[in-house]
Amino acid sequence: MHELILHHYPTSPFAEKARLMLGFKQLSWRSVTIPPVMPKPDLTALTGGYRRTPVLQIGADIYCDTALIARRLEAEKAMPALFPEGREFAAATLAQWADSVLFLHAVALMFQPESLAVRFAKAPPEFVQAFSKDRAALFSGGSVSRIPTELAKHQWPTLMARLERQLAREDDEFLLGAVPCIADFAVAHCLWFLRATEVTSPLVDGYPRIKAWLDKVLAVGHGSFTELDGAQAVEIARAAEPAALPEAGFEDPNGFRLGQPVAIAAADYGVEPVEGELVHADAETLVLRREDPRAGLVHVHFPRFGFRIESR
Repeated sequence: MHELILHHYPTSPFAEKARLMLGFKQLSWRSVTIPPVMPKPDLTALTGGYRRTPVLQIGADIYCDTALIARRLEAEKAMPALFPEGREFAAATLAQWADSVLFLHAVALMFQPESLAVRFAKAPPEFVQAFSKDRAALFSGGSVSRIPTELAKHQWPTLMARLERQLAREDDEFLLGAVPCIADFAVAHCLWFLRATEVTSPLVDGYPRIKAWLDKVLAVGHGSFTELDGAQAVEIARAAEPAALPEAGFEDPNGFRLGQPVAIAAADYGVEPVEGELVHADAETLVLRREDPRAGLVHVHFPRFGFRIESR
């Protein structure tokens, strides 16, 4: 069995979501710290160009996007469940809303000048400039753009009031039951992000029920992990073989065929395409086979929802 390797950096909100899921599952994992801005040479060797954070590596299998990482962790260890039985649709749908709508509001609020000044108070000016340029490129060419700060401020009380009411009416401690699930971690990482500065933390901690709920979710922790160098992770991929794929029984609605050269990219932001051979497709997942001079033969896994596929 290959180890779970998470490629991430400490301040990434989606990485915090992945770390919490690993902690919830009580899994041991290896931690590869990647740069917060491009270039990311070790990660690129594994993904073929996908640049968003985090990425999960298991041997020569590379999993992109936390929605898919959650499903892979569920396959790794079924219990406790990220997708509670009988509420799978509700959990996945609420998580998708948090990862898009709530997250984009959180980004707008965090990136207001007053908050950024606090967040990067000790950072070198050249890093701040590189970070701003990188994030501008991240939102270039996709289907979404940043929400204006004024609009995010205007709509934030509505979002928090709805969440506060939901928590007040639940008999259980978490959003969909007595234990947290994927929905809790998806909402929580957005609010964790805003807690990073005194400018934005009142937007979360000013709501008593939300604050108490968030503290309980974050108390799940990150599980047990040890550090790993990025170059070592690439060598692990090179020495491994991709895991066997499920038998494909899915007919793609747009006619893509197994073995076809394609490119897959996120549809919303961070839209750099990854090229390879389509070797698996089902209702949730797309898998590309690609070869890299450093990483060798790898399978790169993407969720179907939120990603587009094109012929090459």
